[in-house]
Amino acid sequence: MQNSSRIIRSFTLASLLVLAGCSFPGVHKIDIQQGNVVTQDMVDQLRPGMTTRQVRFIMGTPLITDTFHSNRWDYLYSIQVAGGTRKQERISLLFNENNELQGLGGDFIPGVSRDQAILGQAPETSSSTAPTADAEPATQAPRDSVQPPAPGSLQEQLQREVDEVEAAPIPTSRLKDGEL
Repeated sequence: MQNSSRIIRSFTLASLLVLAGCSFPGVHKIDIQQGNVVTQDMVDQLRPGMTTRQVRFIMGTPLITDTFHSNRWDYLYSIQVAGGTRKQERISLLFNENNELQGLGGDFIPGVSRDQAILGQAPETSSSTAPTADAEPATQAPRDSVQPPAPGSLQEQLQREVDEVEAAPIPTSRLKDGEL
């Protein structure tokens, strides 16, 4: 009888320790990330008229390409940090019949990229890239704050070099192999 009560007490104590370990405050919980990571800098590089290849180079492969709407690409990203609340962002890109970027909508709106701010360029606005009704408002720097580079400055030299760069053509052999 004494052995059976010791066994029961031992089993009860072990069970309580195991259950207490499940809610112990030092338990590590992992961050869960899913989808495409999309940053504001990536969105700021998008321009109307870009081809699907150019967009794929900037944004990566879309998470969702709808079979019924082949001219729409959806990028979704969600993260749940250490078992907390889940945060989700999305952006949808729309292309026209010529496979050129026509517009976008979602949680991001175009603005001035870091590169443009360094070079002193104003944001390019177009009605085709205007945010949709479901886009969240974002704060943008006023146009007056972006100044053109001073003549003879390093910024002006960099801008001139960037403007003079010519794109190298893609070798036709790579196009035929389906590599790109």
